[in-house]
Amino acid sequence: MNDALLVVDVVTTFRHDDGDALLASFRQRLETMTGALSGARADRGLPLLYVNDAHGDWTGDAPAFVRRAIEEGEGGDVVEALAPRDGEPFLFKGRYSVFDSTPLALVLGSLEIERVLLMGASTEGCIVQSAIDGRELGLKVTILTEACATADESLEQVALAYAERVGGCRLAAGLDGR
Repeated sequence: MNDALLVVDVVTTFRHDDGDALLASFRQRLETMTGALSGARADRGLPLLYVNDAHGDWTGDAPAFVRRAIEEGEGGDVVEALAPRDGEPFLFKGRYSVFDSTPLALVLGSLEIERVLLMGASTEGCIVQSAIDGRELGLKVTILTEACATADESLEQVALAYAERVGGCRLAAGLDGR
């Protein structure tokens, strides 16, 4: 099966209402998140694609966007640990889902991807919305639960249960359980 790892909304300044809680969750799960990235980078057959909220910055300059988050954000060390490397695809999005108004479905189709593995933030928002949209597009979806950050663990549990039971998504702790 052809898989791709989608890294969702890991480039952020954490300057929003639930930013402190989200940053704490990122810190708690950072080892699993960086492990998933390392595993994908070591597995040459596993494409790695970043899809991130543009936060109103539509210049398309991903390196500058990442640099600003690292240098000016509340969790620059976390963003730096998760940031894309040179040459790794980086798409901007304006809505919750990675598929909504982005070229991601075309990119995945050109790579003949059958299953997406999701990591990033927030579980109860963009991750689960993207998972459901992926299923609606005919993809198999696995959410890497310990490689996702949340602003609210109780909402996260509800969202994951919905994604699994209603959306037909698979849940795995990390990349090894895919």
